[in-house]
Amino acid sequence: MAGPKTRVVVVDDSALVRGLLAEIIDRQPDMCCVGAAADPLVAREMIRNLNPDVITLDIEMPRMDGLDFLSRLMRLRPMPVVMVSTLTERGADVTLKALELGAVDFVAKPKIGVADGLRQLGADITEKIRTAARARVSRLAAAPAAGTGNGSAMAAKPSPMASLGRLSTEKIIFLGASTGGTEATREVLAELPADCPAVMITQHMPPGFTKSYAARLDGLCRIRVAEARDGERVLPGHAYIAPGGFHLSVERSGANYVARVVDGEPVNRHKPSVEVLFESAARVVGRNALGVMLTGMGADGARAMKTMRDAGSFNLVQDEASCVVFGMPREAIAQGAANEVLPLNRIAPRLLEWLRTHAGVATRV
Repeated sequence: MAGPKTRVVVVDDSALVRGLLAEIIDRQPDMCCVGAAADPLVAREMIRNLNPDVITLDIEMPRMDGLDFLSRLMRLRPMPVVMVSTLTERGADVTLKALELGAVDFVAKPKIGVADGLRQLGADITEKIRTAARARVSRLAAAPAAGTGNGSAMAAKPSPMASLGRLSTEKIIFLGASTGGTEATREVLAELPADCPAVMITQHMPPGFTKSYAARLDGLCRIRVAEARDGERVLPGHAYIAPGGFHLSVERSGANYVARVVDGEPVNRHKPSVEVLFESAARVVGRNALGVMLTGMGADGARAMKTMRDAGSFNLVQDEASCVVFGMPREAIAQGAANEVLPLNRIAPRLLEWLRTHAGVATRV
């Protein structure tokens, strides 16, 4: 017997988009659109009266900015939100602020051909709504100024941390994440000192957003953060993010590690794929690798993380209580890929503790 349908409220100032999203949602057997609002003030009353499970929220809205509304919602009545953003540089920046404020995920609507574009994105939209309905959301503690860029992550810019000293440049941290991962990754990276080993990151994110994401992290962290470029040397004190729409892996070039950024077919339905990055870690870096699996839906990277462990890596997996979505971590644990399962706020300290203990081991063998 089928369970109750996921109840969705659509908030968008475009009547066309409201109608299309409602149509896409209502075609699904497990969800229904119970209301559609043209602005946040109407939406506020709908949420109060209809008690939806998920809302979709446009960012640019009349009468109240979408970020301002999201900030108030997550402080007063936290609930799963999927943002509907424009695929522009400004849209990417604002979307990242929405994720910082507590939105579970986002859909990038096309700038032209909106009707056809949204219909083509129908499966992606409904999958994100399903994921959001199961996500763990938390109350926003403070009220960041939504339009200023001085959100909670900015306020949490790290204080100076003790240096790791002379570390083996052979060590590399490999990190995979999906839903909820933009903020989880930020929390891990913000705790790393400037001389930590290189970090290679695959975060499920579409083209057009990873450049802004990397720039945002670069302003928040002691290490340098940028989109990975094909063929560049992988250096300590730097983090390399897989560009949206491309796979990231690591290769050896003489005495150096280099990043490989390539097009190709999706792996586990994702491009970039964590599986691709982690498989290269196992094959190329072996016991000099440290693996980290953070919050995300699905199983991408779980098998390759077990391959990393079999090759001698040290792997940390985020625990269920601190995940927005306990999908990828659960699968990694089920594969036997985890050396340790920890809450998010313990992952960076444990990495540093392990590095201080084991940093020189590989170079002496």
